[in-house]
Amino acid sequence: MFVLSKLFWMAIQPLSLVFLLCMLALILMRFRRMAVSLLSVALLLLFVTLYTTTGSYLLQTLEARFPRPSADPANVACMIVLGGAFETEVTTARGGIELNQSADRFVEALRLALLHPQAKILVSGGDGSLSGAYEGDAAASLRFFGAFGLPADRLVTEITSRNTDENVQNSRQILAQNGLADCLLITSAFHMPRSVGLFRKAGITVTPWPTDFRTTGKVGLGLDFTQPTRNAQQMATATREWLGLLAYRALGRIDAVFPAP
Repeated sequence: MFVLSKLFWMAIQPLSLVFLLCMLALILMRFRRMAVSLLSVALLLLFVTLYTTTGSYLLQTLEARFPRPSADPANVACMIVLGGAFETEVTTARGGIELNQSADRFVEALRLALLHPQAKILVSGGDGSLSGAYEGDAAASLRFFGAFGLPADRLVTEITSRNTDENVQNSRQILAQNGLADCLLITSAFHMPRSVGLFRKAGITVTPWPTDFRTTGKVGLGLDFTQPTRNAQQMATATREWLGLLAYRALGRIDAVFPAP
């Protein structure tokens, strides 16, 4: 299922879908009407992806589901940090600490860890690539937290999960073994609905602590010719997350398409 989901996403993400539609149109050139229709759909999808705020609008809807708390928690016994914040291909090749756009997950965990020195940190994240040849987030996190003086005995690492569903399933036993409960769940805001849905289905109580907001919260649907690269990235991220929600609901891994607080 993991490999199938990876291959499906490679084909269905917006820009890949545009390419596939164009290729199919070329193959079907002898059927002029069908080819023109496919090219028209491809161009429309490309325009919406590059030159509208649709991606940001869809992402904003996800981010708004679990709002950022208005104040820091009074007490924190444990935190669960979901992987996805390290450039694992680069860190495997070069070592060091190389963070990506989701870095706020670990920056926020570090901030809270310094405020609550009694809190344990469970980092869940192995190598999510098809090759399985790279260092996972959990392994890289040991260097990250260690660089800021956090002792290793505050960290609990789950190094085998490849996706969010495995994050939850593999963490359940680790939480029980370490006597950890009622943890903060730290992940990107757009990723929080699917993550919370999975933890609820697994019977694990967590307090959502969203980070890494990528929209202003005030985005409306409209044209935007100023930043096509960013628009494409926002659309890809939003599409992947919404498809993940639909797929997980269809497979019975979550109880609602759009889990709510």
